[in-house]
Amino acid sequence: MSRLALGIAYDGRRFQGWQSQPGGRTVQDRLEQALAAFATSPVRTVCAGRTDAGVHALNQVVHFDAPVSRDLFSWVRGTNRYLDADIAVQWCREMAPDFHARNSARGRRYRYLLLESAVRPALESGRCGWTFRPLDGAAMQQAAAHLLGEHDFSAFRAAQCQAASPVKTLRAITIARHGAYWRFDFDASAFLHHMVRNIMGCLVAVGTGTRAPQWMAQVLASRSREAAAPTFAAAGLYFIGPYYDADLGVPQHTPAMDWMP
Repeated sequence: MSRLALGIAYDGRRFQGWQSQPGGRTVQDRLEQALAAFATSPVRTVCAGRTDAGVHALNQVVHFDAPVSRDLFSWVRGTNRYLDADIAVQWCREMAPDFHARNSARGRRYRYLLLESAVRPALESGRCGWTFRPLDGAAMQQAAAHLLGEHDFSAFRAAQCQAASPVKTLRAITIARHGAYWRFDFDASAFLHHMVRNIMGCLVAVGTGTRAPQWMAQVLASRSREAAAPTFAAAGLYFIGPYYDADLGVPQHTPAMDWMP
């Protein structure tokens, strides 16, 4: 039985997140149904990072033990045949038996796409966040710098978070403007539940002048969720994907990553 890894892209708007739930309206449920239809046998998957309702993914990585033998690209084309248009397998690789999509990852990346406009998004509705107030990029950069490194991120942790420890290493936050859109890229060892969306709420508060950049350091030091800004909308959040040791050969880029501003 071969251990296979797949890269998955999906639009999270109509799903109740990644993780399987009663009712089957999750990405995991739909993917496993499609894999089972193609393999004519039940398939269970393990993902690199669970996403919430409304959150998208560009290169979610999953692994599973294949119950049947097929060409690698047949797993891509064959599984996509049974998937709706808003989920697509991007690639397939055969891995060592001890590969684990979550535990083998060295880090994970998220991106938040935010529209700055006097009017709400229309065509991009559900695919980007929105602020009608102008943002100060330099102030947000100053605030973000306080979060870099290894910290206790309890102030940015959802109450229902199941992580064993709130201590994570945030390796980079990159903020760039592309026309009316702002792109926030986050790279960390791992993320807590709602961590990026809670950080985004604070960054936008700083960017609009509601809070000073040094306030971010105070929030971090408080280790209290009550000290931070409200959780920002899920609409603009994308799981870019995990990354692994280079010798594993897991793709870190897919065509789905190229359409964004």
